[in-house]
Amino acid sequence: MERPFPLLPRRWQRYREISRILLRHGFGSLLEMARPRRKLFRRPGPPGVPPPARHLCLALEELGPTFIKLGQILSTRPDLIPPAYVAELVRLQDRVAPFPFAEVRRQVEGELGAPLERLFATFEETPLAAASLSQVHAATLPTGEEVVVKVQRPGIEEVIALDLDILRRLAGLLERELPQAELYDPCGIVEEFAHTLNGELDFIREGRNAERFRRNFADFPYLYIPRVYWERSTRRVLTLERVRGIKIDDIAGLDSAGLDRHRVALHATEVVMQEVFEDGFFHADPHPGNFFVMPGEVIAAMDFGMVGRLSRKLREDLVRLLAVAVRLDTEGLVEQLLRMSLVEQGVDRAGLRQDLERLLQRYAGRPLKEVRAREIMEEAMPIAFRRRLRLPNELWLLGKMLGMLEGVGLQLDPDFDPFAVARPYARRFLEEIVSPAALGRRAGRSLGRWGELLLEMPERLLRVLQRLREGDLSLGWEMRRMERALAALERLAFRLSLGILVAGLLVASALLLRPLLGMGTWWGWLLVASGGVVLLGLGTLLLWRQWREEVK
Repeated sequence: MERPFPLLPRRWQRYREISRILLRHGFGSLLEMARPRRKLFRRPGPPGVPPPARHLCLALEELGPTFIKLGQILSTRPDLIPPAYVAELVRLQDRVAPFPFAEVRRQVEGELGAPLERLFATFEETPLAAASLSQVHAATLPTGEEVVVKVQRPGIEEVIALDLDILRRLAGLLERELPQAELYDPCGIVEEFAHTLNGELDFIREGRNAERFRRNFADFPYLYIPRVYWERSTRRVLTLERVRGIKIDDIAGLDSAGLDRHRVALHATEVVMQEVFEDGFFHADPHPGNFFVMPGEVIAAMDFGMVGRLSRKLREDLVRLLAVAVRLDTEGLVEQLLRMSLVEQGVDRAGLRQDLERLLQRYAGRPLKEVRAREIMEEAMPIAFRRRLRLPNELWLLGKMLGMLEGVGLQLDPDFDPFAVARPYARRFLEEIVSPAALGRRAGRSLGRWGELLLEMPERLLRVLQRLREGDLSLGWEMRRMERALAALERLAFRLSLGILVAGLLVASALLLRPLLGMGTWWGWLLVASGGVVLLGLGTLLLWRQWREEVK
């Protein structure tokens, strides 16, 4: 990517600007770490009010769009930062002045390759909305359709590229200077943030997200996704169908229009349930400004730059986690967290179990409709931070989305019960998980992995023998690995053979049962009973061996 300025001088200029803003807000100790031998950063910060968390938000707002977005992303990661900072970062606002219309014209014409008057019949100079990355203008196509045109702020890619470069350097510095920083993986956080932010800068990706939502909800009559006009869209300009409606949290407006607020809450919840349980693809920026209600209680969604994705496995794990939580099963909750690899090595499991026990007991005996997602999130955040739980970012985004949905739902209808809507979706998904077809697919995948191991085994044995001949001292470790693999293979072969034998006997019994019973003789009944005893014994042996392996 070409930059309109030499990188090195601009970088140091930006470093100086960041240092000045952090000093003004009392974060000089961070800079002291970068230059430990110099005393340039020992000026005191401002007075004690507002508190440090508030100062951090003010500093991020001054530092510009990259750092504002970083703060917004961190607000969804209470496993990384203390709850007091999360509470402040949630309120971080993206407030910027709109850029001049002359720059809008230049950007649109440069991207679409034609004069603005030829591209659009009308194009309003005053933007409908302005943010740090882009602003939105109303326009009309030559064919008469009303559209909105999202235009990227000129030069913002260069600014963000420079800031990301600085953040990568600072993250590396943190990992070198503070050994405990490795627990939080600052370099990994910056890379994840860079991926998210670069995705928001790519309007083609946003348009594809909108198209995917249109496909997912093609048969759902109560969600409307605006059409993308691809012939007038590029990486920096996005043209969408304009939809008109009432903001979903404008209670007075909904009432004056005669819209049924209960139905609006119902439709919004059904949309989210389909996103989570069926599609695994959800709108991750669900603030009320992105949703409008049209006649017939149809909800129109906007702004698809930030989305969340839930893999099938993650959704299955999440449903199992919710199932044990609803049963108030603390031990099962800890075990499920361990299976999902969300608990780090060395964590105090007894302390985690105790924290979760206290959390679950607060909800013992309460009806589900009285449970609040936002309340659970606020109580779970300190546990996640204290016990260093590493929940995937998608789950924090999902929690934030559910909290916002719940807030809007309570505004629309204080008596609305979202769990009544969610229950059939969750039950259907749970039934799919334990269905014979699903179990068969999982068994097939497991057999496939073991088949790959069997095919690779000769080559691995040859490598081990070669290393033995060369006197490799690490052979003992390799042999121990091979012994474990062979033991596991032996157990699998035993179970598979026994399972095939039991299945064969069942089939044979089914074929012989009718003619033997039809004879009516004592020895026919004896053969049937003997076969039943053999099958029962083999099944018991298989279950006993399985139980012994799990106990080990």
